[in-house]
Amino acid sequence: MRILFLFIFFTQNLFSQDLNTLSSNPVDQGLIEKIYDFPSIHVDSRPIYVWLPPNFDPKKNHDLLIMHDGQNLFDGTKTWNGQEWELDEWAAKLISENELSSFIIVGIHNSGKNRWNDYFPENSYDFVSDIKYLGKNKPPLNANLYLKYIVNEVIPYTRSKYLKSSKDFKIIIGGSSMGGLISMYAAFEYPEIFDGAICMSTHWPGAYVIDDNPLPDAIFNYMSKNIPISKNKRFYFDYGDKGLDKHYPQYSKTLDSIFTQNGYSNQNYRNMYFKNESHNEEAWGKRVNIPLKFIFN
Repeated sequence: MRILFLFIFFTQNLFSQDLNTLSSNPVDQGLIEKIYDFPSIHVDSRPIYVWLPPNFDPKKNHDLLIMHDGQNLFDGTKTWNGQEWELDEWAAKLISENELSSFIIVGIHNSGKNRWNDYFPENSYDFVSDIKYLGKNKPPLNANLYLKYIVNEVIPYTRSKYLKSSKDFKIIIGGSSMGGLISMYAAFEYPEIFDGAICMSTHWPGAYVIDDNPLPDAIFNYMSKNIPISKNKRFYFDYGDKGLDKHYPQYSKTLDSIFTQNGYSNQNYRNMYFKNESHNEEAWGKRVNIPLKFIFN
């Protein structure tokens, strides 16, 4: 018997062949401030990175983007695979060219060995009925505390230090893979806080890809019963078809159905398909400008 050991549109599945690339022209990429040991009463302390746009003026209005796996966003020379999202380059470019209004980015370092426990959408596990995955076989889940950490500690700190002059600003949360799952979950659990979510290469299997996996159905059942009212919300999802992403196209119609049956349209919901794209920071960095422009415009 295999035990699931869990540590680890709108029919608009748009096909994008030509991804925009960053300009080769030098650009002021802004400033990154790192807090090496941001404390918490909810989760283990961890570093956070705060990206401020070029010529940041604290007296002006700025939106807020919170990203998971913060150590992979800005500097490929310090990541485990030598890749990065190039998120600072993209943000600086889009803001400087007036394609987007100004925003700051908070990248939250993942917790390493407990990353899965932090990122799996905890309340969706209530929809798992297979006894092989319950009782002593149910893994420790920490997403609810992780979200309290973001909502009650990270956001107030960011607001008080960087956004105290900003009024009516958007708060968007985003990530990839398991980071896509926890971003969706955050926007579902705290619709009064988050205006939208960027969920790239969302890992719908929930953990290891195995036969008779109960987690995708549990996640979608949770979503069906907890989806936020569509007014003033935006959700972006995408997927490729290489590497781990090859397991995701099968879930696309289910995802579309959940959103379109609850009042979403292509004005506030996207689920995009990128042919021949894989599951890594290089792939996400090639196209992250697309969700940024959709979610913030």
